[in-house]
Amino acid sequence: MRARMERLKSAGDILGYTVVLRGDVFEQPVRGIMMIKIEGKGTQRIVNQLNKMTEVSALHTTNGKWDLILELGTDTLVHFDDVLRRIRLIDGISASETNLLLSTKRTSEARRNVLLD
Repeated sequence: MRARMERLKSAGDILGYTVVLRGDVFEQPVRGIMMIKIEGKGTQRIVNQLNKMTEVSALHTTNGKWDLILELGTDTLVHFDDVLRRIRLIDGISASETNLLLSTKRTSEARRNVLLD
């Protein structure tokens, strides 16, 4: 396994490593995806505010109907609801839609394992 990893690294196929800890998955059992539409030219200001929120695990810019897609995680539904409320109160956010993630069938860690088998 180690030799194969070294070959992939030498060939430039492996660019880096990521560790996924058990606590990273179970500390935030309530997870969701939030799509945000921004009014005007305040995108960078809004991104800066969202990046300060510990509940935002990832923030993506996108095209189409929505301007930003957030990955959110909290410990309870009550906390999740509060996060949604705080985000929706940010000046310049004109619309949002949120989907709760009920279960995960495949993770990036699983995809990496397929490549290494």
